[in-house]
Amino acid sequence: MDLLQTEEATKNAMVMPFIQLLGYNVFDPLEVTPELIADVGTKKGEKVDYAILKDGKPIMLFECKKSGGDLHINHASQLFRYFHVTEARFGVLTNGLTYRFFTDLEKPNKMDEKPFFEFNMLDFREQDVEELKKFAKAAFDLENILTTANHLKYTRAIQNTLTDWMNSPPEEFVRLVSAEFLAGKQFRNAVKDQFTLITKRAFQQLVGDKINERLKGAMTPEPLLGPELPAVVEERPVAGEAFVPSAVELEAFQIIRAILRPVVKPGRVFIRDAASYCAVLFDDNNRKPICRLRFNNENKLVVGLFGESKEEERIAISGVDDLFDFADRLSACVAGYLKTPTAAKADEPAPAT
Repeated sequence: MDLLQTEEATKNAMVMPFIQLLGYNVFDPLEVTPELIADVGTKKGEKVDYAILKDGKPIMLFECKKSGGDLHINHASQLFRYFHVTEARFGVLTNGLTYRFFTDLEKPNKMDEKPFFEFNMLDFREQDVEELKKFAKAAFDLENILTTANHLKYTRAIQNTLTDWMNSPPEEFVRLVSAEFLAGKQFRNAVKDQFTLITKRAFQQLVGDKINERLKGAMTPEPLLGPELPAVVEERPVAGEAFVPSAVELEAFQIIRAILRPVVKPGRVFIRDAASYCAVLFDDNNRKPICRLRFNNENKLVVGLFGESKEEERIAISGVDDLFDFADRLSACVAGYLKTPTAAKADEPAPAT
């Protein structure tokens, strides 16, 4: 791209081939007209870089910047003027690599300030290609594209909003997703801060799971913010206040559920509070411990694992991701419970402190 230092070089090497790929003959002035004159008020001789014509009338206008040039809407003033004085319903602002498509969804005959579709030659998805095909000569249908443009515009806006929420969940959103299992609990600063962090991590984890599902074909863990989550929130037997696991305990619990999913349904894996740890239990049964999360000391995370003897082995970990290293032991523990009847009360491991 270092060789393309001017608009003309960019147009010749990148924009014209792009238009050609859409099926338009760039060498036929009745189909693709370079420097179409579009007089605007007292300004005479204004020229559009390229205009694609259909039945002698422009249907799409191209305003070109040099390769790597800024495509901010402030640099599209010419395209705004051209759009207003021609019959074209689509304007394209491009630097040869990125193509931003505009129309007049907000006000008739006035180009919107935000593009409804963007195509990047170096970073595109299959879905983007399908949308781009609608502008091809063989498929061009004005009403179909305008309908698509409306959907794309709002889809893109909602995606941007969800991205913002994922990175910084607003208070009302946190209230909404946590209302079901915080019934009756005041949404004070400590609770708000804790559940804002939990919501952010759950949101990011959910997106990560969906990506992994596509890439690896793996089954994703069920999100914590679902109908099974109330089983996670147990009542403290002493104080009677709702037990709310910390963010790191919830993250660890989610990882354990994910590890055990090939062995047992996530709904049979529970978390319960104890004096100095969180117990992860099979079928919410104290006699069937899966592991213990001893995370009271933030600088030292310890996980307690159980074997056939049901004696706890405490192992220090550097972070919750280390739990994946114990996947075999956790799975073997639950598999043992699936094969044997309910253990006798005498088999229950003595509560640890």
